[in-house]
Amino acid sequence: MNPMFPSSVYQSRRDKLKQQIKSGVAIFLGNGEASMNYPSNTYRYRQDSNFIYFFGIWAPDMAAIIDFDENREIIFGNDFEIDDIIWMGNQPTIKSLAERAGINETMPFGTLADFISCSKQNGRPIHFTPPYRDDNKIKLSNLTGIHLNEIRNSASVELIKAIVNLRSVKEDVEITEMEQACEIGVEMHKAVMRRCIAGVPELELAGLAEGISLSKGNGVSFPVILSQHGETLHNHQHNEILKEGKMLLMDAGAEGIMGYSSDYTRTLPVGGVFTNMQKEIYEIVLKANKEAINAAHKGVYNKELHTLAAEIITTGLHDLGLMKGDVKEAVQQGAHALFFPHGLGHQLGLDVHDMEDLGENYVGYDDTVQRSKLFGWGSLRMARELKPGFVVTIEPGIYFIPQLIDIWKQENKFSQFINYSKVEEYKNFGGIRIEDDLLITENGHKVLGPPLPKEVSELAAIIGK
Repeated sequence: MNPMFPSSVYQSRRDKLKQQIKSGVAIFLGNGEASMNYPSNTYRYRQDSNFIYFFGIWAPDMAAIIDFDENREIIFGNDFEIDDIIWMGNQPTIKSLAERAGINETMPFGTLADFISCSKQNGRPIHFTPPYRDDNKIKLSNLTGIHLNEIRNSASVELIKAIVNLRSVKEDVEITEMEQACEIGVEMHKAVMRRCIAGVPELELAGLAEGISLSKGNGVSFPVILSQHGETLHNHQHNEILKEGKMLLMDAGAEGIMGYSSDYTRTLPVGGVFTNMQKEIYEIVLKANKEAINAAHKGVYNKELHTLAAEIITTGLHDLGLMKGDVKEAVQQGAHALFFPHGLGHQLGLDVHDMEDLGENYVGYDDTVQRSKLFGWGSLRMARELKPGFVVTIEPGIYFIPQLIDIWKQENKFSQFINYSKVEEYKNFGGIRIEDDLLITENGHKVLGPPLPKEVSELAAIIGK
């Protein structure tokens, strides 16, 4: 049985939600088991993050109702029967789980449909978040009568905005859990650093990192990105052998025992020593990472931090002869995105891209800042104003993506800003990204977790040691 916070934590969260939504019924569907290749052989179980946040219960096949009109909170689920107990052992009752969440009313799962039907007949709004699993899409369609193809578009914007408002600001108990997830994440990365030497299979290092995450918590917070082809932003291929002169990019984090995530990226020279070309690019990314962190505080827009990082990257590439012209104009028009095509970072919490299931534009944008349609700029997940309690990642990068370079060169795109003849010399370079997890505080910020080497001298001191 997974640990839970004191029941008062969940009750307080639900009370705050009730203050924002005045009418109707909210349905929270927990996740069921997901089969790998036959029904009883399932993937590692992961509860829905909104269900964790408001109720804390990790048991599968459950649902909950918050009735805003009648101020009722109900957990729906079925107790284990003897056939289940034979295989799975004795399990807590639904009533005891509900009590740990501060809820006194429980019902069998099969009665949920009647409850929703009655609420609908009385003309009450039915709130739910966009389902991301097909089984829950079907359940919600059956419960609400909304066609399966329309169920995501029918999610409650009022509920989505209320949840984002609550979950964006991390409580002290959440920060404690995230610090623990960061400790595991740092241990994962340091272990890989020590084995980042020629002749070691990438697969071995990915397994090493994941093994640590499983031995300390709930496993990885997302599938490990580990590759000598760092120019592929989300590269999950681990099929090569480490070679001297190459760089290994590892983007990986851990999920702590209560579901909270960490997310780090380091780019390592195989054997511990960068080539001169690698070091020059690495130092540009490191400067962008460090200066964006230093500039982070409440009241600043994350879009401003992204702009800062992009201008540092453009300036560095300009100094190396890869870019030309006015730096600020190049960034404004999106010329930097040939080398930095993603956003500076995202919110972090119970999800590694926190609350992405609710819709990125609700999480990272609001009425004061709108998503750009420009390539690169449009990939910025988090643009809104930073507030105390927000946890965000800071992860600038520089990548040389041969296919993208060829397309832009053929189109003569941004030729006033890009020196394509110089860029050709870097086409086989790969990619570099450096990422840390940052808590916004009342007085500035705090980098979560123990120190994780990123200076060139620090990497040389630990790699292969």
